Amino acid sequence: MPTSITTIKQKLDSHLGDSLTVVARAGRKKVTKRRGVLKETFPAVFVVDLDQDQNNFEHVSYSYTDLLTKNITLKFDDAAE
Repeated sequence: MPTSITTIKQKLDSHLGDSLTVVARAGRKKVTKRRGVLKETFPAVFVVDLDQDQNNFEHVSYSYTDLLTKNITLKFDDAAE
């Protein structure tokens, strides 16, 4: 796992347009899994376009600190992140 926000952003920039699964901790013993496509990266956040068949909303954004603190994990279809 990368240890800085800049390396996380660089790694995500190389996966733009790739399909992925986002596993997020949503509280005590609760986990949400969402499938989608990595759409855009910004200086502080990244955006995932979600599959409309499985979700009620179109996109979701996460901060790079969510990855750094392991509040979320990303699993790309081609390789584990």
